[in-house]
Amino acid sequence: MTTSNPIRDRLVLLAKCLGLAACLYLFIVGIGGMGESFKLFGKGFSEQILKTTASPFVGLFIGILATSLVQSSSTTTSIIVGMVAGGAISIEGAIPMVMGANIGTTITNTIVSLGHLTRAVELRRAFAAATVHDFFNLLAVLVLFPLELLTGLLAKSARLLEELFQGAGGMMLANPLQAATKPVLEFLSALMKNHPILLLVFSVLLTFAMLACIVKLLRSLVLKKVESFFDEHLFKSAGRAMLFGLLLTVAVQSSSVTTSLIVPLAGAGILRVSQIFPYTMGSNVGTTVTAMLAALATGKPEAVTVAFAHLLFNLFGILLIWPVPWIRRTPIRLAEGLAALSVRHRLIALLYVVLIFFVIPLVLIVIFK
Repeated sequence: MTTSNPIRDRLVLLAKCLGLAACLYLFIVGIGGMGESFKLFGKGFSEQILKTTASPFVGLFIGILATSLVQSSSTTTSIIVGMVAGGAISIEGAIPMVMGANIGTTITNTIVSLGHLTRAVELRRAFAAATVHDFFNLLAVLVLFPLELLTGLLAKSARLLEELFQGAGGMMLANPLQAATKPVLEFLSALMKNHPILLLVFSVLLTFAMLACIVKLLRSLVLKKVESFFDEHLFKSAGRAMLFGLLLTVAVQSSSVTTSLIVPLAGAGILRVSQIFPYTMGSNVGTTVTAMLAALATGKPEAVTVAFAHLLFNLFGILLIWPVPWIRRTPIRLAEGLAALSVRHRLIALLYVVLIFFVIPLVLIVIFK
C-alpha cells in the first residue's frame, strides 16, 4: 500500500498543469498551421472566385467555399470589404458572401472534432459541440438570406449605422495569441519550405495528438472540479457563456480558435452542447469586431457598411433563433442527431465536412454561375 506524499502530489499536479498549458499552446499552433496551409493552397483561388460576378445565391456559396479554403472569415470579409471599397462588387452583392463566410468559418472546429473519430463517446459529444455552430449559422442564413433578398433589411440597417458612425476613427486590437504562436508557425512553414501539403499533414497530426493529450490531462486533473468551475462560473448561464465567447474571440481575434478550444472540453464531457451553443453565438459576434474597427479606420462608407452588415447578420440571427425555445432547440437537436448518426457510421462525419464545405458549394457555383 502506497502512502500519499503531499510534495510529490503537488509536483505531479504542477507538471500536469504545465503539460496542459503546453498541449493547449501546441493545439492552437496546430489550428494555426492548418489555416496557414489552406491559405497556401487557396488564398489566390479564393480571391479569384470572390471576384466572380455572380447572383446573390451564387455569392452565398462563393462565401462558403472561399472561407473554407482559407479557414478564416476575417480573411474573406477583409477581401470582400476591399472589393466593395474598390467598386468591384456592390454592397448588395457582398452581403450574401459575408453570410457564406459565416458558414465557412465553422469548418475548423468541425475538423478538430474529427480527432475523436476513434472514440465513440467522445466523438458524439465533440461532433455535436462543433456542428451546433454550423446548424445555427445555416438556420440564420435560411431565415435572413431570403429576407434580405425581399426587403434589403441588412443593407438598409447597415447603411443607417454607417451614417451614424460617419467620421469615427478605427483602431487596431492587439492579438496576443497571434504574437505567441507566430514565431513557431513561421518556423514550421520554413521547415516545410512553405509546402501546403506537408504543413497541412503535420498540422492535422499535431492538432489531433494534442487533442488526445488535452482530454487525458483534463480527466486526470480531477474532472469534477474542472466541470464544477465551468458550470459555476464561465458557463453558469446562457448570457454569461455568450459574453465569454464574445470577449474571448475579440481577445484572440479568431472565432475558429475560440470554438475549436471548446471541442476537447465537450469531448471530455466537461461541457454540454446546450452550454456551448450560446458560447458559439457570442464568438460569431466577437469575430466581427476586428473587421468593423478596420473598416472604420479606412473611412470608406462602403467598407463600413459591409462590416456593419456582418455584425447585424449575427445579431439578427441571435434575436430570431434564441428567444423562441423550440427554434433555439433546433440547432442542438440537429447537431446531436448528426453526431449520433456519425457514431454509427464514421464515414458520415467525414462526408459531412467534404460535402457541406467544399463539394456542394463548388457544384452549385459551377451550375448557377
